[in-house]
Amino acid sequence: MKPYSPPFKLTHNMMRLVADISGSIGKWTAVNQGLLVPKLRKENRIRTIQASLAVEQNTLTFEQVTAVVDGKHVLGTPKEIQEVQNAFVAYEAMEHFEPANIDDLLSAHKLLLYGLIPDAGNWRSGGAGIYRGDQLVHMAPPANQVPRLIAQLTQWLATSEAHPLIASSAFHYEFEFIHPFSDGNGRMGRLWQTLILSQWQPILAYLPVETVIKAKQDEYYKAFRHADATSDCSLFIEFLLDAINTALDEAISSSEITLVQTRVQTRVKTPEKILQLLRINPELSLLDIANHLGKALSTIERAVVKLQQQNKLIFEGAKKDGRWKVLD
Repeated sequence: MKPYSPPFKLTHNMMRLVADISGSIGKWTAVNQGLLVPKLRKENRIRTIQASLAVEQNTLTFEQVTAVVDGKHVLGTPKEIQEVQNAFVAYEAMEHFEPANIDDLLSAHKLLLYGLIPDAGNWRSGGAGIYRGDQLVHMAPPANQVPRLIAQLTQWLATSEAHPLIASSAFHYEFEFIHPFSDGNGRMGRLWQTLILSQWQPILAYLPVETVIKAKQDEYYKAFRHADATSDCSLFIEFLLDAINTALDEAISSSEITLVQTRVQTRVKTPEKILQLLRINPELSLLDIANHLGKALSTIERAVVKLQQQNKLIFEGAKKDGRWKVLD
């Protein structure tokens, strides 16, 4: 018997997109010097959560989702707030999951739908379909076939030689086709594709592809319907690859802006604060300044040396009894 495989064919467009994405990942990594700054990691994760839930009709804005994640009170329904809290927990736990592990898949769903549905973390027991408004987009296989189909899909994922970008997109389609849970299948499919990609390139754990999918929902469902009608998910894979490529372009631009702002703050704000303190109290030691500003002593020492080189600051008198003089 021929081994199971999702229904797709490699196309020239797929290979072009894989090459483009690989190049963009290299650029994004270089811009971020291999690791996103904490501010960008948090912002991107919140954008991911907000967009993924917005696809499922959650109305909370980016600012509101940020407030929920920070433990602040927001005006929203208990269900919407619970969805955000659950999603944040699930994405934070993502690094501990293995993509081809069925128990991890169930555990992730339990985190994502905790307190929202009675069968969180369990396969559905009844029929299910994908609806776009009142329109049925896809009727899922019978519930009694779910364990077998998921086992086939995860086995394929564990052994496939397909490029992770293509394998993750094919998995996304097949997961939605099977629709293994009574609710939360869309957000689970997006979470699991992110997991697969993050194991190939860890920085992709913080790429908010969901924001692009949210902006192109009509195209997303159109590609899904086409795959259903033709029994070929190649077009759906191409859509997701294009979404990843677009998200990377946006992430690179965002990173460049954030890093420039961070560098400016590091270069300008700390020296200015040092000068302000010394104008008020010129007898402060460098350790006093470091404690006052909440900075490392080495950071203050470097900033003071630079201020002296720029003829903005001098130290007068003996080391023990001297004082600073700010040169305006």
